[in-house]
Amino acid sequence: MSLVRFGVSIPAGLIKKFDRLIQLKNYPNRSEAIRDLIRKELVEEEVMSDKEGVGILHLLYNHHRRELSEKLTDIQHHHHHLIQSSLHIHLDDENCLEVIVIRGKSSEVKSLADSLIATKGVKHGKLNITSTGKYLV
Repeated sequence: MSLVRFGVSIPAGLIKKFDRLIQLKNYPNRSEAIRDLIRKELVEEEVMSDKEGVGILHLLYNHHRRELSEKLTDIQHHHHHLIQSSLHIHLDDENCLEVIVIRGKSSEVKSLADSLIATKGVKHGKLNITSTGKYLV
């Protein structure tokens, strides 16, 4: 991979804050931090343009809630072509955490995640969607 050097003019106060952030996040140098910021924006662009993405969805729910587990399983089976994997964790006597990996067009990933999160009885859910890496350098 060839590298391109370029100069950037940044106000002193901003670079000071950036350097603190770099240190907090354990980046080895400014260049790596800037590369990550650029990739983050490129991933956001991919997600917004409805390209194929991968979502990690977590759901927190009470497994004693009547028929909730079955409803969540039914929704996942109905969208089996998008579900890559799932992990079910028993947190305590009542609460479960389910982690689901969803792959497909970003709009499909978001729609499925929204359906699962909105299922009556789910206490909390959150989707984190990213690129498949196909278009990133």
